[in-house]
Amino acid sequence: MTAFEQLALGFDERSEPLVPAPGMSPSAPPPPPPSASSLAPGGLASRTPATPSTGASALAPLSHPQAGREILLAGQRVRYAFRRGKRRTIGFVVGPEGLSVSAPRWVGLGEVESALREKGDWILRKLQEQGERNRRLNAARIVWGDGAAVPYLGRELRLVLDAGAVATPGGAILDAGVGAMAASPHAQAHGGWLRLGLPADAQPERIRDVVHSWWQRQAKRLFEERCKLYAQQLGVTVARLSLSSAQTRWGSATADGFVRLNWRLIQFPVSTIDYVVVHELAHLREMNHSAAFWDVVRSVLPAYEAAQRPLKQALPLGD
Repeated sequence: MTAFEQLALGFDERSEPLVPAPGMSPSAPPPPPPSASSLAPGGLASRTPATPSTGASALAPLSHPQAGREILLAGQRVRYAFRRGKRRTIGFVVGPEGLSVSAPRWVGLGEVESALREKGDWILRKLQEQGERNRRLNAARIVWGDGAAVPYLGRELRLVLDAGAVATPGGAILDAGVGAMAASPHAQAHGGWLRLGLPADAQPERIRDVVHSWWQRQAKRLFEERCKLYAQQLGVTVARLSLSSAQTRWGSATADGFVRLNWRLIQFPVSTIDYVVVHELAHLREMNHSAAFWDVVRSVLPAYEAAQRPLKQALPLGD
């Protein structure tokens, strides 16, 4: 299999510590509970400060919609989805809907609950983090319509629905002119306008699709430009560049030169896009995260730490 490296998003939607089932002697010790630091190989971890284990906040999803069982953890009643499967370990997954637990068919419920209590602090902390992330997602959700704000290259654009202003129906034109901004009823301090060739009564889904398509076109153009620039500086060859819509990866690279970049990066400043580009291209020389790898990154981006900060706990906006 071709070696590859991936750059993970700054949040971890699904975290699963594997607990050896009673009576089993695994050949290798189970990995530690993967807070956001134990993502895929090459992942850029978001390090959320540990929350005191005094109980989950009201934001935490304490009741899974498919819950069939419940347990009391540090005074908090947690209702969780439970299933049996062909596996050797008891697994916990904390996702947007809450806690899911899976276990081998031969493990008793008592052993499962004992494992849950053992990891109770971790579970409550992850539920609280997930609840906070759900709140941030709701707050950041775009209401697709005329005047909506959308991110682009670290700026805020305002949408203008004007079927007559764009030659191609369903097309989009970036208008950053100060005069145009001042004349608009939505005028305020922001980075410009994105005029959409849509009627004023366009459905939200249609508006979203047009903006997504525009984002992706801009991403393809800019990513190709930045990859060409940094590939020359690093002395590497990109065999193929493609866009990714992954929910948990900013980018990935294979040893034979195939690079994938998440099109949602177009929402970030160019400096942050450059960091992800250089990160992946550096893997074409060092397929690891050794000191040598970071020396490669630093050779063209000496201040890469500042450029990567916006990725920490970033939310995938625009869905």
